[in-house]
Amino acid sequence: QVQLVESGGGLVQAGGSLRLSCAASARTFSISAMGWFRQAPGKEREFVAAIKWSGGNTYYADSVKGRFTISRDNAQNTLALQMNSLKPEDTAVYYCAADEHYTNSYSIYSSLKYDYWGQGTQVTVSS
Repeated sequence: QVQLVESGGGLVQAGGSLRLSCAASARTFSISAMGWFRQAPGKEREFVAAIKWSGGNTYYADSVKGRFTISRDNAQNTLALQMNSLKPEDTAVYYCAADEHYTNSYSIYSSLKYDYWGQGTQVTVSS
């Protein structure tokens, strides 16, 4: 089992930056991809960004492309999301997720792909 813990959330003014981090409780050897999702009050959870653990291919939601950067440290099983030029609509709880199954057929954009989830970290962007 993998336990994920997010950190780095907080309050920031529009146009500002935050860096989110996600750490696994123990080293794993079967991570296929990790991603960030977010959920605002009253809204569905949505994809933000993801990265394949081997090779480092990155994927972004159109709404954050060019503003957010996802990165990973394979050896330490850590994940980061650098968020720049933040907008009020970025306000949400951000969740870290990890996919352990190399053979699952879900899209990297789909929450169904991921096996493990963190408890979330709040990001609030004021206008």
